[in-house]
Amino acid sequence: MKQKISLVAALLFAVIFSVNAINPSNKTIATNPTSVDFSNFDKSTTINGKSLTNITPNDIQKLTGKKLSLKEVIKLKAAQKLLKAKAKKGGDGYSKGIFILLALLGWSWLLMGIQDDFSGSTWLVNLLLTVLCWLPGFIHSLVHMKDYTK
Repeated sequence: MKQKISLVAALLFAVIFSVNAINPSNKTIATNPTSVDFSNFDKSTTINGKSLTNITPNDIQKLTGKKLSLKEVIKLKAAQKLLKAKAKKGGDGYSKGIFILLALLGWSWLLMGIQDDFSGSTWLVNLLLTVLCWLPGFIHSLVHMKDYTK
């Protein structure tokens, strides 16, 4: 019995972290890649999505006059990687199959929370409905599935 519980826990752990690796939902990286003050930009300089994915820390230093710290460089590279992945995939969200599988297992609240950075109330309502009785939580997750899938 312990082996079965360990196997289920390991599979759940692997699914959750592989889903997070496929589509990380760190919105702070996507919306604020660096904390550099960009007010020093020349107004004629335009940055679009393609040039943002190819900009280097040296380019930012030339534009702003401030050298990026190691933490800011890592944020920039992570944001560039995320933008490239989203451009390649064509959107936000998880696949419907993964969402339905997690909803069947009663873990859709976790997916909703990850997607919303645990800031909204939808994931909390889903957690309460799932804990009280599995079926209302499952129905609630299917109703809100369009918000969290691509």
